[in-house]
Amino acid sequence: MDRQLRALILSPFISQRLTMVMGKENAPDLEHLCGLIEADTLVPVIDRTYTLEQVPDAMRYFDAGKARGKIAITIHAPQS
Repeated sequence: MDRQLRALILSPFISQRLTMVMGKENAPDLEHLCGLIEADTLVPVIDRTYTLEQVPDAMRYFDAGKARGKIAITIHAPQS
């Protein structure tokens, strides 16, 4: 969201036209994506996974521009 807001603020001062785009999800589209993933037609690329305690490291890695895919945070439910 930070990038989009900066783009809107900078837009009047630079020659490029910068705008904000927000996606909308709907149930049929999400069901279609689920089908593609289940059929192994669409495979998400996960660069690295981090534990919840490692989120600061994950953010540093992401901010450095090194990620070649998504960064996943694993959260384990407490054992009862």
